[in-house]
Amino acid sequence: MATPLRVAACHAAPVFLSAKKTTDKAISLINRAAGNNAHLVVFPETFIPAFPIWSAVRLPTENHDLFKRMALESIYADGEEMRAIREVARKNRVIVSLGFSEKVRHSSACLYNSNVIINSDGQVLVHHRKLVATFYEKLTWSHGDGYGLRVCDTPVGKIGNLICGENTNPLARYSLIAQGEQVHISSWPAIWPTRAPDSSQSGSTGAPNYDNAAANRIRAAAHCFEAKCFGVVCAGHLGADAIETVAEGSLYSEAITKTLQSTSRAATLFLNPTGTQIRGFTVDPATGTKTPTDFLQQEEDILYADMNLEDCIEGKQYHDVVGGYQRLDVFDLKVNRSRRVPVKFVSDLEGQDLPDFPPIQSDGEP
Repeated sequence: MATPLRVAACHAAPVFLSAKKTTDKAISLINRAAGNNAHLVVFPETFIPAFPIWSAVRLPTENHDLFKRMALESIYADGEEMRAIREVARKNRVIVSLGFSEKVRHSSACLYNSNVIINSDGQVLVHHRKLVATFYEKLTWSHGDGYGLRVCDTPVGKIGNLICGENTNPLARYSLIAQGEQVHISSWPAIWPTRAPDSSQSGSTGAPNYDNAAANRIRAAAHCFEAKCFGVVCAGHLGADAIETVAEGSLYSEAITKTLQSTSRAATLFLNPTGTQIRGFTVDPATGTKTPTDFLQQEEDILYADMNLEDCIEGKQYHDVVGGYQRLDVFDLKVNRSRRVPVKFVSDLEGQDLPDFPPIQSDGEP
């Protein structure tokens, strides 16, 4: 019998728009999870420094300062914050999946919705940028690429991740299934408002708001059933500091606060290879007491579950969608995993000896 994999899913809020303080909080949570014998520690979508929920509820003309703060507080994939996370993973001998808003050196404001999986040696195994920013996220993030559509083979299992709406993309999901994925991480924001609480404000005819918990669970369950893998649904928590910051300074501050407070919260939970939700547990930091818990939604905490990855085998007899239940002679999927860059410089003198120019004299003449 294989040793169970213990997963710790952090249902947590960032210190809103503070990369340093949120990094410190992530390190604290990793240390806490490692102390409870977790092998894999998972964080929500763009945990560092925040999820740009303001784009859902504020006028775009009001958001320039918030976007500027987001650009300044986003982090480099090889920056000091990431080095600190890698070091704590190495020190604790745990695997970490971390969502972050990524900035790049070729632009002052090109951002990506990114996720890394770091192994227990502190090495980055997967660096994924969300393929398509969803709906209002396009006001913050650029399109990613296929470079990160990878499953990492670790001593405790084959682990993959998709970010939020990517779990609705069947081709992205299939590309991970085809790499033998045994544990699928889906990371999510704390809320996803689509309508104001007063339907008359949105001109609707009474259609309900988006049910975050149900929608995320359905998508993750479908993937687990098709992949015959375990699922980790890790959502963020909406902190009071986020609500205050997003509402502050808007012409519609009161309505924004009401929308943020009333929109359904996303949940953190676990699924088995049949897509059925499984019960996890929380651990009291003071006493070490374990409390059986189905999901986390309203309060910050860490949800744990033990997974026997041999349970991924049986369902493959029925529907192995990358094996015996697939028609490889009919369907042909090609995935481009090259990292996209804005420009490639090629010199027409490349490979040739350059002339030996004499130094410029002080009078400007050679």
